[in-house]
Amino acid sequence: MTGQHPAPSASPDGYIGLDLGTSGVRGIAIDDRRHQLAEAITDLPAPHRTGGGVSEQAPLIWWDSVIRVLSELAAQLPEHRIRALAVDGTSSTLLLCTRDGHPLTPGLMYNDSRSRGMLGSIAEVAPASSPVHSATSSLAKLLFLHQQQISRDYLALHQADWILGKLSGRFGLSDENNCLKLGYDPLERRWPDWFSQLDLPPSCLPEVHPPGTLIGRLTDQVSSLTGLSGCVRVATGTTDSNAATLAAGASEIGDAVTSLGSTLVLKILSDRPVNAPEYGVYSHRLGDRWLVGGASNSGGAVLAAHFDAEEVHRLSSAMHPDRLTGLDYYPLLQPGERFPVNDPDHPPRLQPEAGSRLGFFQGILEGIAQIEKQGYELLHQLGAPRPHRVISIGGGAANQPWRKIRQALLGIPVTCASQSQAAYGAALLALQACESMFDAR
Repeated sequence: MTGQHPAPSASPDGYIGLDLGTSGVRGIAIDDRRHQLAEAITDLPAPHRTGGGVSEQAPLIWWDSVIRVLSELAAQLPEHRIRALAVDGTSSTLLLCTRDGHPLTPGLMYNDSRSRGMLGSIAEVAPASSPVHSATSSLAKLLFLHQQQISRDYLALHQADWILGKLSGRFGLSDENNCLKLGYDPLERRWPDWFSQLDLPPSCLPEVHPPGTLIGRLTDQVSSLTGLSGCVRVATGTTDSNAATLAAGASEIGDAVTSLGSTLVLKILSDRPVNAPEYGVYSHRLGDRWLVGGASNSGGAVLAAHFDAEEVHRLSSAMHPDRLTGLDYYPLLQPGERFPVNDPDHPPRLQPEAGSRLGFFQGILEGIAQIEKQGYELLHQLGAPRPHRVISIGGGAANQPWRKIRQALLGIPVTCASQSQAAYGAALLALQACESMFDAR
């Protein structure tokens, strides 16, 4: 009809995931169909490290980087309506702050181990099955930092928790995954009774929610700084490794994800939790399912100690995946293994000599593949389902000859994930949080 104009179409929806990694902050935006819309990255300075296991960063550095990333994403998506965002952070990175979010301490990074003196106090009260018995656990860090505080009125928050508070203005909230190594019981969904035996103020512990729970909206200040609407909802997140696993596409019981990075990390989606602290095996809760995982000291770092990048590429192309060397290596940088072998003195095995650089290279890859096989077998023996497929992420995932070796040894399909960025997995949590809110109506 003349004189009438069509109604303007609604703005397309978007969902943002933020990943606070060890070297930078990455943001990814996706749409309703899980397609990536935009990406922004900013570097972080290396953590401050000194002797005695110190590894720390100033939390305000994280925040400045988050604002830069969100601002860039907003500029890339002027026509999109961003509905929600979620954050993942490095596991067990912890700080103390005031109730309005002012940092009282540096952020003790995931690998800060100066809290080893707290392990005796933890062993006196925590059950052996708890994943808190490590010098790098969140609980060990909390006990260590508590000793430095004059006031007992503080909040203990993980990296992702603190950023969640800065975004929403609601400090003191966390998720079931980040709090696992702080002692939270994901099966009972509460802080355990033994916590009362520790010399800690109960008010310092965060209120815990499942990953992907909507807890508020962006503050006016964040909206002004970034250009994002104040209507953007904020959801609880997860750890960086869990977010990467979600990004890889693990969705059915028995889906397994192998991370082929500097170390070898195995995770499998299970219908029940599995905990075996003697092997470093524990379970993260994802709704009514569990992500069971373990990590070997073997992995790509061993290759990097013997081969440069150019030689890795050249030898990979020359490999014979259908003709195994049978060298039976156990590739480690130094003695000591925890999963799938629990032996702090377990020796590296890179003998006998292969006779050629190619044979030595393929022998190492076969050895790592055998460890992967043993790892999934152990997880099944401990109660996890048998994997029916393996999705590969990490730097070694794209090595097709190695994939063929691994697939032959595992006897199940092995694929390379089309997406493995943790920020993408966090964006999925934001999307799923909005879908859950819609379904609940």
